[in-house]
Amino acid sequence: MTGTGRAGVRLTARGAIVMLFVITLVGMPFLPGPAFVAGCLAAVLLVRPRDLLPLVVTPPLVFFVAALLVELMRALSSGSMLQTFGLGMFTALSSGAPWLFLGSALALGVGWVRGLPDSLRELRGAPAPTPTPASRSRRGRVRTFDPEPEGYFEPRVYGKAADE
Repeated sequence: MTGTGRAGVRLTARGAIVMLFVITLVGMPFLPGPAFVAGCLAAVLLVRPRDLLPLVVTPPLVFFVAALLVELMRALSSGSMLQTFGLGMFTALSSGAPWLFLGSALALGVGWVRGLPDSLRELRGAPAPTPTPASRSRRGRVRTFDPEPEGYFEPRVYGKAADE
């Protein structure tokens, strides 16, 4: 096989997050920490470089949701469901905290090497939205409006223009 590019699987951020969730969920009853760290590493290595930013911020949420589902399933088969669920969540989150930090730091570190700073630069350098022609007054200035009253969410502008 010839070629200069590296062949391989490239996932979107959603695909990598789903993969991380499945790996964590499958490993949660057996070895939750190592499974989570392995899932973080696999996800950050397989995601496309432009999708690194959404991926590196989600590992804590993925770990929490996987623990929530596993402990809910365990609690359903017990006599005292609420007590079993509460104790299970406390145990899962407290014993998994070092693994959670390690997996999150690993994802952030590998993501940084793979091009996360470029994603952050792109996010910060996004151009500001341009005013629409309807928002300009007759003299060419951009019109500003009083803020909407709290509780109203209709798609119309309240108040008088500040330059009138």
